[in-house]
This record gives sequence, C-alpha cells and structure tokens, in this order.
Amino acid sequence: MHIWAEGVVARRWAGARLMRLEALKGDASTRRFWRGVIAGANAGAPRSVIAIDLGPDDLPLYARALNLVPQPLPEPPFVSVHRLMQRVGIAVPALFAAAPAERKLMVEDVGELSLYAAVKAQPARAAELYRLALDELLKLHAYSAPVSRRDCIAWSIAYDQRLFRWEMNRFVEYGIPAIAPGTESETLSAELDRLAQSLGALPRVLSHRDYHYQNLFIQEHGGGVRIRVIDFQDALMAPAAQDLAVLLTTRDTGTFIVPDLEAELRDYYFTAASRAGIATLDRAAFAQSYRWCVLQHALKVIGLFVFLEQSGKSGYKAYLPAAVGQARRMLQDENKFPALRGVLSKV
Repeated sequence: MHIWAEGVVARRWAGARLMRLEALKGDASTRRFWRGVIAGANAGAPRSVIAIDLGPDDLPLYARALNLVPQPLPEPPFVSVHRLMQRVGIAVPALFAAAPAERKLMVEDVGELSLYAAVKAQPARAAELYRLALDELLKLHAYSAPVSRRDCIAWSIAYDQRLFRWEMNRFVEYGIPAIAPGTESETLSAELDRLAQSLGALPRVLSHRDYHYQNLFIQEHGGGVRIRVIDFQDALMAPAAQDLAVLLTTRDTGTFIVPDLEAELRDYYFTAASRAGIATLDRAAFAQSYRWCVLQHALKVIGLFVFLEQSGKSGYKAYLPAAVGQARRMLQDENKFPALRGVLSKV
C-alpha cells in the first residue's frame, strides 16, 4: 500500500511527499484503512489522506449469499455509490484516486471527530448534532432517479423480505444460543418470517444502510458545523425508517438518545419528510415501521455481534445488552410477536 499511496501523492500534488501511513482501526468488514501523512505539500494538497484496501470482495456477504447482483461488476460499489452521493449532494469524502484492479482507493481525510465522539464530549449538543445528521439523511431519501437510470448498484438492490429474513438467521444460529440457551429456535421462526414480511412490504427510498454515529463525522464549515458521511458503499433501496432506526438506536446510542429525544428526532424527520414529499406513510404507520426496523436491526446485530466475537473480533460483546434492551423495548406493546417477547423478557 505504501508504494502505491506514495506514487498517488507525488502525481496528484506537485511537491507533496507521503511521509508515513498509520493503520486505522476498522469495523466488521474486511476493508483496511490507513491515514497517510503528507509533507512538503503545496497550497492545494491536504495534510493527510485516507488509503483504503477494498479487500477481496466487492459485494457484502448478504449480496453474494442471496445472488442479489450479477458479477463481475463494472467498478467497485464504493466508486459507483460515491458518484451517486455526490450527485445527491451528500457530504462524502473526495475521491482522489481509484485503482480497482489493485483494490486500492485514496480519499479525503474527514478527521477524527465522529458524531459519537462529539456527543460524548458535549451531551447537551446531542439534539442539535443529530438533527444535522437527519438533514443530511433527508437529502439522500429525497433523491429520486428515473426508473431508467441504473448507473449505480444502489438502485438494483432492495432491502426486501428475503434480505431482512436472511439477516435474522444469525440471531437464530448465534444470538439465541448465547443469550437464551435452551430456547427452541423453531418456536420463533414463524414470527421472524412475519417480521420480515411486514418490513419487506414497506415502500423504499435510497438508503445508506449503515447510517450510525461512527460513520458520521463533524467538521467546522462556513462558521458552523456540518456532517461528513463515510462507509456508504452498501447503499440500497430500503424502508425510510431503516436508516433512522440505525442512527437512533444502534450499539450504545441509547446512553444519550433517551426515549423523549428519540421521539423528538423521529418526529423531526417525519415532519421534514412530509414537507419534502418523501413520506408515503401516515404518522402512525411510519411510527410502526420504525418500531419494526428497530426490532429487526436489534435482532440482526445480536446475532452479528456474537458471531464476530466467536470469529475473533473482540469488543462487540459489550453492545449486546443494549441491543437486547432495544428489542425488548420495541416488543413491549407489540402483539404480533409473543414468542419473541417471551424469550427476550427472560434475558
């Protein structure tokens, strides 16, 4: 990676020199990241860049397992979705260089102040900063391309019943044995099918899919602040509430997005979406879709986090109580899933 990145810097910015690459901690994917520190640059060169190794696969596991996209792809999804995001007006990092054959990218460094870090440092700003995140999300959800436009992979993948149900397989295979050993998973199968069917029937918008606090960064801009968005390469068509559920409830978000603030932010999104003509459900139906999305996401990550821990990736176990708590909360007044409610009430 160093030789490639060194060449990109020298070619792109006259007089610039790559001093070093510093490995960055990734998340659950096989992609790897480095921060490249630049010295001797002219006025047009950044002080640092991010180098990315795309890993062995262009498509995420679910897309490969369900054969959602014909392969080979004409270009990496990152490049395709990046072009789309720029067209929408989302503040994604600039793409400085792409070498698909070598599985390498170089992008703008958006800094180290994630939404999580910003809110943790200043909890009183949670509502303000999360509204900014929702404003950016609304741009994405409001974007509608003609049916004939299929120049981005995101248009061709739907978060449908089959995908929702596939994601919950890990909850059955890994999550249940870890959090509720002895439970007969067959008793939950019909209810998980029903949840996936309900979600798959919802109208869809263009979705980031992983719109959470570690994929959103805060930057000073024009005398204020703005949200920068990363990790967008898995964008697809999904229910509007799916991105909202991830943003407001994933991992330990509940430590600062308390129920009253969650309701306020959900209402902020729905009101803005209605004004923009995005909302295709009434307020009550949207609230129900949100509860289903939070529940499905919680079940998915319970299974995923247990799987990752068992695969040798540590740190995810700490989020299990929060995910179980979110699922239980969504099931409190839900009559469609009594078996699931019974199992989680004992955890």
